[in-house]
Amino acid sequence: MRSRIAESIDTVALSVGAALTIGIMVSHEFRVAIGMAMELVIGWLPEILPFHMVLFVLAAITGLYASLIQKYTMDWDFLREQQMRMREFQAELRAAQLAGDQARVQHLQNKQLEMMGDQGKMMKMQLKPMAYIGIVSVPLFMWAYLYIDQHSITMVFPFWGEQNIKHIVWGPILYWFYWYFVCSIPISQIIRKALDIGGME
Repeated sequence: MRSRIAESIDTVALSVGAALTIGIMVSHEFRVAIGMAMELVIGWLPEILPFHMVLFVLAAITGLYASLIQKYTMDWDFLREQQMRMREFQAELRAAQLAGDQARVQHLQNKQLEMMGDQGKMMKMQLKPMAYIGIVSVPLFMWAYLYIDQHSITMVFPFWGEQNIKHIVWGPILYWFYWYFVCSIPISQIIRKALDIGGME
């Protein structure tokens, strides 16, 4: 009974996350609606913090949430085992190729096909948290997009000086997202270390 409830919750969460992700890609109205809804929740933040700190807070929220999702939805022992098996396999295949042992190479290539099932399971396990993460990260990003679009906000960046954060740094990357990304890296690393997440070598 408990496993069925967990599976139902799992299905609903994945559906919501997928729907949010797809919705923002296909509908401008949907993006605006999500941003306006989030204004009721976090619209007060810019009133008490400079906007670069608001983005820092958003990075901390998404970093913590994403780390918790990864910790409790991924089988880290399985992932470590698969990583170790793949490393050993690649070393063995390389040694057989260098030795010119074609029979051994053929055997290992056949073995690689058998390992594809576990590789697929590992990939699915790594992608699954993304739908969960979208439940929180997508609304936060849509609020940030909407707020920044409606306000003229500048920040001072090393080498670039003062820049409007809605302008482009490079390619499709905007200044505000660049700052968010810079904040998220150390925050995520600290949280992952504190929660003992991953640890794969």
